[in-house]
Amino acid sequence: MIAHKCPDIAVTVVDMNRERIGQWNSDKLPIFEPGLKEIVLECRGRNLFFSDDIPSAIQNAQIIFMSVNTPTKTYGRGRDRAPDLRYMESVARSIAEYANGPKIVVEKSTVPVKAAESIRHILREAEKLNPGRFAFQILSNPEFLAEGTAITDLANPDRVLIGGEQSPKGLTAIGQLVSIYERWVPRERIITMNTWSSELSKLAANAFLAQRISSINSISAICETTGADVGEVARAVGRDSRIGDKFLNASVGFGGSCFQKDVLSLVYLCEVMHLQPVSDYWMQVIELNNWQRKRFAEKIVSELFNTAVDKKIAIFGFSFKKNTGDTRESPAIYIARDLLEEHAQLRIYDPKVSETVIIRELENVSENQNVRELVSVHESPYEAANGCYAVVILTEWEEFQILDYGRIYQNMKKPACLFDGRRIVDQEKLRNIGFRVFTFIFFKKSRPDRDRGLKTGKSRPGPVHLSFAVLLRRGCRTEASVMENQEIKTKQNNKNFNMKAACMSFICSTPTEMSNFGAAKTNAAISNAEDACTHRSTMSS
Repeated sequence: MIAHKCPDIAVTVVDMNRERIGQWNSDKLPIFEPGLKEIVLECRGRNLFFSDDIPSAIQNAQIIFMSVNTPTKTYGRGRDRAPDLRYMESVARSIAEYANGPKIVVEKSTVPVKAAESIRHILREAEKLNPGRFAFQILSNPEFLAEGTAITDLANPDRVLIGGEQSPKGLTAIGQLVSIYERWVPRERIITMNTWSSELSKLAANAFLAQRISSINSISAICETTGADVGEVARAVGRDSRIGDKFLNASVGFGGSCFQKDVLSLVYLCEVMHLQPVSDYWMQVIELNNWQRKRFAEKIVSELFNTAVDKKIAIFGFSFKKNTGDTRESPAIYIARDLLEEHAQLRIYDPKVSETVIIRELENVSENQNVRELVSVHESPYEAANGCYAVVILTEWEEFQILDYGRIYQNMKKPACLFDGRRIVDQEKLRNIGFRVFTFIFFKKSRPDRDRGLKTGKSRPGPVHLSFAVLLRRGCRTEASVMENQEIKTKQNNKNFNMKAACMSFICSTPTEMSNFGAAKTNAAISNAEDACTHRSTMSS
C-alpha cells in the first residue's frame, strides 16, 4: 500500500525463498487477495520490487518492516501456547549483520509484549561493535487488516497504531513513520503510544474479536436447545450501541493465522506473569471454539443415522473464510478430520484452495492413514455433491448462496441432508426442494414450525411455557397493542377479577392447549387463551 499511495518511495520486498520471490515477479501471485494483483501490477518495476538479495535490501533501506510469521510453538517450553519468535530473531540478526547506517526497524508481525526489547538487545550489540556508525530505533506498528478485505483495510484503516520509545530520538522515529501514513490516512486515525501498549493492543484486539465469535456461538447452543433463533438474538444484541453488530454471526468457529495464535499468546503471557485466572478466562475462548467445531461434526454423523462409514459427504469450502485461499486453522480442516475418523468419504470443493493444500492439511491432522483414498477434490460443487448423502457448507463463499440446489438435490442420495455451518443459504427454499436442513438455530428439529407436530394430538404431562412472542407468531393476535391493553373479564368461584391477556408469558397446562393456539383462527385462539389463563389462575389460587 505504501508503494501504491507514495510513488516517490521505493519499496523492496525481500524473502529468502527464491521460488516465492519468482512468483511475486510473475503474473501468478503466490496468494489470492481481492485487489492485490491490480496494485502489484501497477507498481511493480516502478517503485515496488521483489528480491531475495537480503543484504542489499537492508543496506539500501532507511525503514525496515519486520513481517514474518510468529506461529505457536510446537515444542519445548510454552508448547501449544507461546509464540515462536525464531524468525523475528533471525531477521533482527540479519539487520545487525548487514546494516550500514542508522535504521528505523518496525515490528509489523504480531508479537508478545516486550518483544521489541529482545530485538533492541540484538541491535544494540551491533551498535557497541560500531560506535557512532549505527543507531537503531525500534517501533511497533501492528497490522489490523483482515484477509479477504486486506486492500480495503489498508487503504481505509479504522486506525493506525505506532508505538515507540518516548524519548527525543524515539519520538522523531515515530514522527517519520507518521508522515508516511499521513499521505493517505487522516491524522486523527493515527494513534501514537509507547511500544508495549502498541504490542499489547494488537493481542487484545484479536482476543476481543475471537471472544465475540465464541460468545455468539455459546448462545447458538442455547438457541438450539430452546428453539430461539440465534440470528434474531444477535440482531437484538447488536442493536445496542455499546456492543455493535459485527462478529455476531454464529458459525462453525473462527480460523486463520491470527485469532487462535494470538489468544494462546495472551494465555501464555498471563501464565508467565502468574495471572492464572486471566489465563483461564482467555483459554475458554479457544476451548469453546474447538467445542463448536466438534459438536458440528458430531451433529453431521448423528443425522446420518449415527454412522458415516463409507458415506460420501460433500464439503463446500476449505479456506478459513471467503475471499482467501488461506487454510491455516480453518474449521473445515478439523471438521473434515473428525468425519474421516468416522470413515466417511469426503468430496471437497473450494474455489481457491488446491488439492495439494487440502490433502496436506488433512494428512497433518488426521490419524486416519487413508486420507488420499477417502478424500477427493473436485472442480465444481455439483461434481462434489454427486452421489453424496450430505452437503456441508464450511466457508461462506458467495457462490454457495446462488447454486442450483435443485440440481444438486436430484443427484444426491435420499434423504439428502444439508448442514449450513455459516448460515448463508435460504433454509425454507432448500426444505421446499426436499433437503433436510441443519444449522445453528433448530438442530433438534429439521422441519419448519408448521411441521413440528403442533397440530392437536395426544397430550403429554408437564407444563409448557409459551412466550408472548410465540403467541404473535402463531396468529393468536397480530395487534400487539390491542392485546396488551385489553382486559379479559372472567369469573372464578363467582368472583370477578381482571387479567391482562398479554401477560408476556403464561403457562398452559398441556401441549394440547398450546397447540390449539397454532391451529385455531384468531378468535378461537383468544378464547383458548382465556380458558388457559383461567385454568392456570384456578390452580394458582
